[in-house]
Amino acid sequence: MWGSGVLGAVGAVTLTRVKHRRELLFATLPTLFAVHQFIEGFVWLGLSGILSPAVAHDMGAAFMLYAQGLLPLLLPLSVMLFEADKKSRKRMLPFVVLGGATTLYILWALTAYPLQLYVRGNSIVYINQATDNTTVALFYVIATCGSLFFSKIRMMVIFGAANLAILLVVMEVKRYAFTSLWCAYAAIASVIILAYFWRSTGDRPFLYA
Repeated sequence: MWGSGVLGAVGAVTLTRVKHRRELLFATLPTLFAVHQFIEGFVWLGLSGILSPAVAHDMGAAFMLYAQGLLPLLLPLSVMLFEADKKSRKRMLPFVVLGGATTLYILWALTAYPLQLYVRGNSIVYINQATDNTTVALFYVIATCGSLFFSKIRMMVIFGAANLAILLVVMEVKRYAFTSLWCAYAAIASVIILAYFWRSTGDRPFLYA
């Protein structure tokens, strides 16, 4: 859980650099990732027998709610809100729509199908029968990473590239633990968000149109 504490500090510092309400959702991502990793700490404690299996299951469900159910919408929406002009925001709209549709489907799946949790290769495996397929994974990747590549902000493109690279490595090395590992490394990549907010103080807030 120490990692979530470090990420929480990163998130707190990032939020102090916000200069406009449109920046807020994107700036909140490191904090949300910190909370997310803190939740997974309880999953580990439950699976290791320190806490009850019920705690592991409930915390696992909360972990999945954010990782699969909310992130596909929150990430493209945060990028769209941040963009300075209408033309840029219009480019983000398809990703927000796709992310919203993906979120609705996954939220349904998380309530309609049981969650399976277990440890394999020192990683937690989260399995939902309705989301564990290539089509959902493809929509998820496009929604969470796609909008970042179309941003006019260079650091967002870098953040997107880092996340996509991490995703591809995880898929190749430990696909069975994709949900846990990608979210962990995406959280670490949140340092890029802090770096952007820190370095761009003189350029923000944008003249939103």
